[in-house]
Amino acid sequence: MIDERARVPHLLHVFATFAPAGPQVRTVGLMRAFGRAFRHSVVALDGDTRASALVGDDVEVHVLQAPPKASTPRTVLALRQLLIREAPDLVLTYNFGALDAVIAAKLASLPCIHHEDGFNPDEAGGLKARRVWLRRAVLPGVHAVIVISEKLQRIARESYRLPSDLVHFVPNGIDLERFAPAPRNSALRRELGIPDAAFVVGGVGHLRAEKNFARLLDAAARARDRVDVHVLLLGDGPMRAELERLAARPELAGRVHFAGYHADPRAHYRAMDAFAISSDTEQQPLALLEAMACGLPVVATDVGDVRAMLAEPNRGAVHALGTDVANRLADSLFELARDPVRTRALGAANRAAVAARFDARIMRATYRELYEAALGPRSGSRLRITSPRPRA
Repeated sequence: MIDERARVPHLLHVFATFAPAGPQVRTVGLMRAFGRAFRHSVVALDGDTRASALVGDDVEVHVLQAPPKASTPRTVLALRQLLIREAPDLVLTYNFGALDAVIAAKLASLPCIHHEDGFNPDEAGGLKARRVWLRRAVLPGVHAVIVISEKLQRIARESYRLPSDLVHFVPNGIDLERFAPAPRNSALRRELGIPDAAFVVGGVGHLRAEKNFARLLDAAARARDRVDVHVLLLGDGPMRAELERLAARPELAGRVHFAGYHADPRAHYRAMDAFAISSDTEQQPLALLEAMACGLPVVATDVGDVRAMLAEPNRGAVHALGTDVANRLADSLFELARDPVRTRALGAANRAAVAARFDARIMRATYRELYEAALGPRSGSRLRITSPRPRA
């Protein structure tokens, strides 16, 4: 008798961390969208598996114990043993921190797809030569390298010297029906202690140094003499205590609201008047797409693909990194706050830009096609999905 479970392809995901950040949240969304077409295992090399709580009960996901931290050769050998024991049909690795698993997959003669979402904080100002060389040495020979931004696509081809047909640009996608504009969430504002008449700018993400939410607080402090601005931050992380210290300054006291991490941030987007990206480095932030889909205008630093993601009329509020960037962000906040009609128009234009270019159906279908191509005959006779085309 055929074991039906054994016929379902097994995908083994290796992350440096499985904390709930952009790549991990996207992967969980893909797992849920694929349903029972695959079964999944996850290895978090730092032992942090909190994103697994987002999966739900309708998808088969097993969290595996990571090998102890060791030197690269020992880690590679330990991962090779894990892969041989688990015998996945396809190994999926994520970012520089999982390159050891790429080597291990090669040693175990298993197909591998590698995903690149961005850089470590210490590469915000430029690529580290050693990491470039490692990618050049390790990534050729994988089935595919998936990147989420045009900038990463250029880097993969030019700096990592990967063949064009190996690199696949797959933009992040959003469920347009789920993230839809809605009336202001005044009840949540009251709960958080935000005056209903205040102009609320939001930031969403892991509170890490490279997100530079301190810059957003600085911009809000500079704008407060011109506009009753409040800051709403969603997320948690190692910078929270420092941000809380900065928020206690007299010019910001009572104006910064820490909401913590929320798996479903829609209610909080609807308490915002604008959204901010204040990062030192990004590629294609999922939170930015969510905010745009909810109909919010954006102020941002000019990092990654952020400028290209926004509707053209909103790109004037995107500012190059530099010593006066907080002042320029503050000016953009003031311009939005003083012209509600223009603010709503920019939000509507951003919503239209997401609908035209960042539909989650396209993203999911493209990932599934790439995974099934790597599985080859192992994918059996399951339905192949043809990606819907983005609207012009």
